[in-house]
Amino acid sequence: MYEERPSRLDGAVVWTRTPGGRGPQAVLPDGCMDLLWTPGRLVVAGPDTRAYTPENTGRTPYAGVRFAPGTAPVFLGVAAHELRDRRVDAADIWGDGEARRLAERIEDARDPVAELEAIALARAADAPGDPDPRLRETVRLLDAGGTVAAAAAAVGLGPRQLHRRSLDAFGYGPKTLARVLRLQRALALVREGVPFAAAAAAAGCADQAHLARETRDLAGTTLSAYAASANRETPQPSGSRTTA
Repeated sequence: MYEERPSRLDGAVVWTRTPGGRGPQAVLPDGCMDLLWTPGRLVVAGPDTRAYTPENTGRTPYAGVRFAPGTAPVFLGVAAHELRDRRVDAADIWGDGEARRLAERIEDARDPVAELEAIALARAADAPGDPDPRLRETVRLLDAGGTVAAAAAAVGLGPRQLHRRSLDAFGYGPKTLARVLRLQRALALVREGVPFAAAAAAAGCADQAHLARETRDLAGTTLSAYAASANRETPQPSGSRTTA
């Protein structure tokens, strides 16, 4: 069973997945990174450019903090592009001693999920700086259907500057981020039962065929299969990045 709630960290979400229900469901790209905990392991999930199907999540409990797009690299101390399409043990980022200490803190806590969130909050508070507000505005503009050129101009960055900063913050360039956000908008409408053509138009795709191609490329499935899965059970939101 999957559950989520807003985090005390601005823009973040705390989620849990407990054993039971359907087996592993594909995690779709969403522009986010997660700090994950499962008994005995603390992991950072990088940004995805394609669907990822976790293993064993039907038998193993997980919890995670899903950071707002572009914020995790500042809080966690690692460039997003270094973790693109990867799940990495926290020890590889923070060192064995620190990762072990944090994992033990979570294991010993009365409420491990709350402790995981507390660790995320502490990492954010101790970060050497704040996430770039221009990149947060870039996310907002692209998610509203704006073009990359218009977003770059609006935030006062040249195309090359925006691309370079996007690699560090999101793990990929702004064009890929725009595709990911557009697909998320379209599939949210599909889950609500909106016809494919209407969902494509509302999300900013050229037509239904365009949305079908993007769904195959980024989500690894067809529109019909995605809709059928959504009808069977509310799908696991894209950011719940459980790991093998």
